[in-house]
This record gives sequence, C-alpha cells and structure tokens, in this order.
Amino acid sequence: MSATITSEQVEKVIVDAIGRFGTPIANITRDAKFEQLDVDSLDLVELAQIVEEEFGVKIANDDLASLQTVGDAIDFVLAKAS
Repeated sequence: MSATITSEQVEKVIVDAIGRFGTPIANITRDAKFEQLDVDSLDLVELAQIVEEEFGVKIANDDLASLQTVGDAIDFVLAKAS
C-alpha cells in the first residue's frame, strides 16, 4: 500500500467488493444507493472488513448505518485514511 491513498484506489476496491456481492459493475456508481444495489447490512459489514484489510480504515457499525451511497463510502474511507 502506498503512503497516499487515492480516490481511484478506494473506488476500485469498493466497486469490486460490491460486484462480488452480485451487483453488476455497470450499476455501481458514486450516486448509487446501497439499497438500490441490493447491498444489505451483512454485505456492508463485509465491505467494512475489506476496507479495513486494504486501507487500515475501520468503519464502525454506527458509521456504516450513516453510509447511504457508494460515494459516501468512498468519501468516508478517504477522510479517515488521510
């Protein structure tokens, strides 16, 4: 992992993870709501684990509940990583 985490790196990890949950990659945009993508609470917990492994950013359950869109998750990780 490089010292500086870019938006593109975070977006790739999050989009790839959501894609593994069964959502078509073409549907995953920054504005897409997790609910629209059929990403449930268990998927979000798994996403939080992936983010922590990749970037060392821990997303608490309270924080997970506040993330509504893919962009929210990307911005959260970027804010916590810097």
